[in-house]
Amino acid sequence: MEIQTVKKMQKEARKGSSIDFMRLGFALFFMVAVLVYSFLSMGSVPNSMFLAIAALFGAYMAMNIGANDVANNVGPAVGSKALTMGGAIIIAAVFEASGALIAGGDVVKTIKKGIIDISAFGGNVDPFIWAMMASLLAAALWLNFATMIKAPVSTTHSIVGGVMGAGIAAAGFGIVNWTTMAKIASSWVISPVLGGIIAALFLFAIKKTIVFKEDKVESATRWVPVFVALMSWAFVTYLTLKGLKKVWPNIVDIFVFLPDTNKPTFLVAAIFGLIIAGIVYFVLKSTVAKRAGGLENTRASVNTLFTVPLIFAAALLSFAHGANDVANAIGPLAAINDAVMTGGISVKAGIPLWVMGVGAIGIAMGLALYGPQLIKTVGSEITELDQMRAFSVAMAASITVIIASQLGLPVSSTHIAIGGIFGVGFLREYLETTSLKKEIAQEKEDIADEKKLLKAYSRELSTLEAKELKNQEDYERIVDLYKNINNEEDNLKEAKKSLKSSEKVKYVKRDAVKKIIAAWIITVPAAAILSAAIFFMIKGIVL
Repeated sequence: MEIQTVKKMQKEARKGSSIDFMRLGFALFFMVAVLVYSFLSMGSVPNSMFLAIAALFGAYMAMNIGANDVANNVGPAVGSKALTMGGAIIIAAVFEASGALIAGGDVVKTIKKGIIDISAFGGNVDPFIWAMMASLLAAALWLNFATMIKAPVSTTHSIVGGVMGAGIAAAGFGIVNWTTMAKIASSWVISPVLGGIIAALFLFAIKKTIVFKEDKVESATRWVPVFVALMSWAFVTYLTLKGLKKVWPNIVDIFVFLPDTNKPTFLVAAIFGLIIAGIVYFVLKSTVAKRAGGLENTRASVNTLFTVPLIFAAALLSFAHGANDVANAIGPLAAINDAVMTGGISVKAGIPLWVMGVGAIGIAMGLALYGPQLIKTVGSEITELDQMRAFSVAMAASITVIIASQLGLPVSSTHIAIGGIFGVGFLREYLETTSLKKEIAQEKEDIADEKKLLKAYSRELSTLEAKELKNQEDYERIVDLYKNINNEEDNLKEAKKSLKSSEKVKYVKRDAVKKIIAAWIITVPAAAILSAAIFFMIKGIVL
């Protein structure tokens, strides 16, 4: 029997190793292809070797974004079983790449969020190229490490830390815009707290209007269209503000009735959202009414009504993420490409199609090859998610960004999504503990009664054992008292154990929370230190 078990373990180990080698092979093939293409196509340009190596780093960075950051968009849908792992990977890969290619923009800021002052380079191109290469590689290495330990971290913060560290190494601490860095640091608190509160509020609203009602099906028929319409408004507004901002001038050229602005205003985005929300409400109202007849009056049955909205949410979040966060991979690469081609340093740089392709394909490949482990972490290893809870997390992801953008608050989409998962988990703990209050009070009373009875038995036993002459009845009573005391001690132990479990309802895994928060806190400094070290290494090799 033991030999068979060992053989089975060896077979599984070989299978796992072969899969790991295949993943590594695909990843290396993609990176080498990018390296060769960039070198051959730019071979006659001065510093083309730097550009080719930077393209390699950009491909590596893009794959790490796909492996780590994309999990936040589809993880809740997978954890709630609204999507299978394979379905989630296909949807996310398609919409991430589409967002990057369609709405990623023609121009990208070379220095993410203006965290360093490029004038400090004094027009010297070489140190600037080295700094951008170091920031790309450092951010990618940090993301790779975070993915290995199953910690979802912010790719934006990773590249910010990389750019900051390389900038300091190149031109000193004065190059950094510390006000901007302070805002970024504040997002470590603002993002998860806002995301958690909004997700918890939506879940509580769903519970109050549907789950806690006696006729859940009738309540769902009335309220599910409202919640999904609200989600539609939030996502269309979010997508317009974030996913289309880089291509908005092109859209304005086509639809001349739109206000001629560089990026969509909140009012325009909100109007788009209201139009779509109205259509969704009326369509869904009739659809849900038809489905209601086949539903059982249970939470599990009503939960299925949120499945399709969750799939759309995963797709839209992926599209918006691809449109925005592809810049984390290709921003420094576009900066290097611009510096190599023009021989100067620009605040904004055009994005060649091949550079955009590196970002889009790299994100999709990283997700397909290494994304599942983070998707599992986000979807099921922090707290248990069903469709209602995952829906609340998706709502938090869109609404928090809308609120933050209007208030000018710095936020991270990763921190919002994980904060939303924390929020629904802690709400469950609170509601469960609240509902158990009567039981907890009763258990405390039972423990007090058990203690009183145990003391009474102990006193009586002490009195009998103190007697010099003991008759038959006394001996029998002493035996009974010993039995009673043992029984009461067992009862008291069980009562205390039951009380302890009632008081400590844990729906959020504390170890996961500690690990993730620790990773968040050290992301910027870790990427910065790594980037500075890589910059000095590149400088030492070149000089």
